[in-house]
Formats: sequence, C-alpha cells, structure tokens
Amino acid sequence: MIATRRSADGFALQVMLGLCLVWGVQQVMIKWAAADIAPVMQAAGRSGMSALLVGLLICWKGGWNQVGSTWRGGLLAGSLFAIEFLFIAEGLQLTTAAHMSVFLYTAPIFTALGVHWLLPSERLRRLQWLGILLAFIGIAVAFAGGVSWDSLDQRMLLGDAFGVLAGAAWGATTVVVRASRLSEAPATLTLFYQLIVGFLGLLLIAALSGQITHVHLTQVAVASVLFQGLVVSFFSYLTWFWLLRRYLASNLAVFSFMTPLFGVTFGVLLLDEPLSVNFVVGAVLVLLGITFVSAEQWVRRRLRKALER
Repeated sequence: MIATRRSADGFALQVMLGLCLVWGVQQVMIKWAAADIAPVMQAAGRSGMSALLVGLLICWKGGWNQVGSTWRGGLLAGSLFAIEFLFIAEGLQLTTAAHMSVFLYTAPIFTALGVHWLLPSERLRRLQWLGILLAFIGIAVAFAGGVSWDSLDQRMLLGDAFGVLAGAAWGATTVVVRASRLSEAPATLTLFYQLIVGFLGLLLIAALSGQITHVHLTQVAVASVLFQGLVVSFFSYLTWFWLLRRYLASNLAVFSFMTPLFGVTFGVLLLDEPLSVNFVVGAVLVLLGITFVSAEQWVRRRLRKALER
C-alpha cells in the first residue's frame, strides 16, 4: 500500500487528459445511439458488462471477503448509481449532451454538502461556500436560457433538471462510500456494487417502462454500449482509482474539470448542438464554483501566490 500521495506530474496530467476526453464523450455517445437503443438500456448494458469484468477481476485479486461487512452500503451506493444513470438516460432524451455534461458534473457540490454534515473532519471552508454559491447561481443562469412557453424549451429545462438530479445522485453515492464501511473496502468491490445493482435496477426500470424492447443492434448501438462498458465503466474507472491511490486528490480534481469542457465541445462538433449565451455564462460559473469546492487548497495556494507578487 502506498502511504504518501504525491503532487500531480506530467504523467498524471496526460492520463487525466485521456480520462476526461473519454468521460466527456460519454454523453455524446449515449445520445448518438439513442435512436437505435434506449438510453436506459444502454446504461443497463454497460453496467452489466462492466460488472462481469470487475467481478472476474475481484476473483483474481481477491476482495470478496469484505462483502459481509459492506453489503448494506453497497446496496445503497448501487441504488444511487442506478438513479444517477436513470436521470442521465431520461435527461438526454430531453436536453443536449452539452447541457448534461455540465449539470452532471455538479456532483462535487452535493458531495461537499453531504460530507459537511456527516463528517466533522471535512467541514466546508469559506472559499468552498463561495464556490457552492457560484455554482447554484450558474445553474440558475443556465436554466434561465431555457425558460419559455415554447414546448421544446420546456422539455430542455426538464432535461437540464434531470442533469442536476443525476449530479446530486452521484454526489450522494460518493457520500455513502465515504461515510460507510465502503471507505475501507477495495475500490473494485465498491465499483462492483454500483455496477451490479445499477444493472439490475436499470434493467427492471426498462422492463416496466417498455423500453427493454427499444433495442436495434446497429453498428452505432453496439459501438456505444461497448465503449461505455469496456472503456468508460471498466478501464477508465479503474484507472481513476489507481490515480487516486498515487496522487493528491485535490490536484486530480483540478484536471477533472476538463470533462464538461470536452462534453460541450463534442456535443457542438459531433451533434451540432446549439449553445445559448445564458448556458455558456452559467456553465462558466458552475465550473468556477466546482473548482472552488473540490480544489479549495489548490485555489487558496494560487491566490496566495498571486497576492504575494
């Protein structure tokens, strides 16, 4: 086990750049294939595929011995994971991939609020509270661009709200992991809980809603599910956990904000999605707020150096 974590170096930056690119294009892939396979079925398929791979990895490396003490937290984390991807799947049918990429990554805001109340050692500082305020102002500004009596705009507003709810579910999942016995469990076991419960929950929702039959195995559909299952849910998540064990989380958090930027860029370039002035201004405020919350120490050091000049 690595006792000390070091500051991010050039290698970490390159890996994070690749991860952010993968995560940023994820929403675009889901929306791209939505005509051939329902987004909720895409989420179920990717989760099932990745759960199988992670389960085999646990069999190889070990970790099943902690199931007895972690299954309650695992079921809760997995349920929240399923809720997150349900909101993503439904939201992408109403709003753009660019909007979803920004609103989904409000998750650190909700994580910070959750751990503030549950973990005394992680109380929010003034700069972080400022970041939360900026983020919520940004959400309000971005939403203002979709407030209209026009039915399409109302649909987009609802999809954007689903994006925020997905971010809240993601943040709540992180809080559960941090505040339960999962915090001491192997990362592979924590990921397996989320994937297997997510797979079963999303498959049930797809069956009850009739979306389970919306599956046409075109090249686009297969490519989307394989990309999400193999590259995103398996390879990229395990790489992220590997980085967290070696580098300071605050340093990596700064780099992770490239993800919504990639998401917006790919949405515009690949799906020809429009961007309103309200959304751009709101997105900047959201990203700035998230930076203050997740990378507070890094921001504080930068501000101190700037003032000393």
